[in-house]
Amino acid sequence: MIRLKVPATTANLGSGFDTLGMALSLYNIFTVKEILPEGEYTCEISGEGVDELKEARKNMLVTSYIKACNEWNLPVQGFAFESCNAVPLNRGLGSSSTAVVAGVVIANVLNGSKFPESELLRVMTKIEGHPDNVVPCYIGGMTVSCWDGENLRYVRLPALPNDLNVIAAVPDFQVHTEDARKILPESVPFKDAVFNVSHASILCAAWAMGRWDLLRVGMEDRLHQPHRAKLFPGTTGEKFFSEISNHPDCVANAISGSGPTMIAIVHGKAGKLSEAMCRIFTDGGAASHFFVLNCASSGTVIE
Repeated sequence: MIRLKVPATTANLGSGFDTLGMALSLYNIFTVKEILPEGEYTCEISGEGVDELKEARKNMLVTSYIKACNEWNLPVQGFAFESCNAVPLNRGLGSSSTAVVAGVVIANVLNGSKFPESELLRVMTKIEGHPDNVVPCYIGGMTVSCWDGENLRYVRLPALPNDLNVIAAVPDFQVHTEDARKILPESVPFKDAVFNVSHASILCAAWAMGRWDLLRVGMEDRLHQPHRAKLFPGTTGEKFFSEISNHPDCVANAISGSGPTMIAIVHGKAGKLSEAMCRIFTDGGAASHFFVLNCASSGTVIE
């Protein structure tokens, strides 16, 4: 009855903590197959998360669907669905956001598609807690968002040009968002706050104007990445910033979301840079694999 193609995302993007995010050409496919009585849900999972996501009632797609229905005072119809997952779980590529976005969209579609984009995004952000993943996941491209707990504002920037790709190096260990937030300090020095404001401003302006030569500087960060790098084995996080940032093929690099996936924007061929990124994980004792992706301009698609 409903088939959704929902993209992965890379968020935080260096200086853009909880603000900047980009949709990527790696997708989870969610299909609602049958309407069931209220409170009844079944799911078939393939790909990533087969063991973790098999209990339908606890699946984030279902919990987000229920929350959206309750938010809008709509009937909470049960359903059977399939989930074909290509986005790795708990790796900083927005797997939870794909489920949140899908759940809210399903709630809207099953009730006559009553709500506009702005309202869908408000509810998605309220469920997720921050907008930097769900906004690009739903509308695609590169987005800048702010959320005060009630009001959402967002701007969609141009997509990356075709000659710039995103390498996502994904290790075989997980970092949960809660742990990645716990490691952050409760306060930061004033000079670090100024540093991030200036660099995030440069990043947004450079992206809007196509000044890709300034992305590396724009993504420099002092708020979250130095702390989250400590969650990586050994000196893996430190090496990523010291070695990959200076790689001749690297345009810019960052921890993706809460980690542990690391991303790099590359101009032209990605082979050497991909190997260098995975080698750092290997040196730290972790196996890894990589994706070479594009910026997904279409966002979530109802097929």
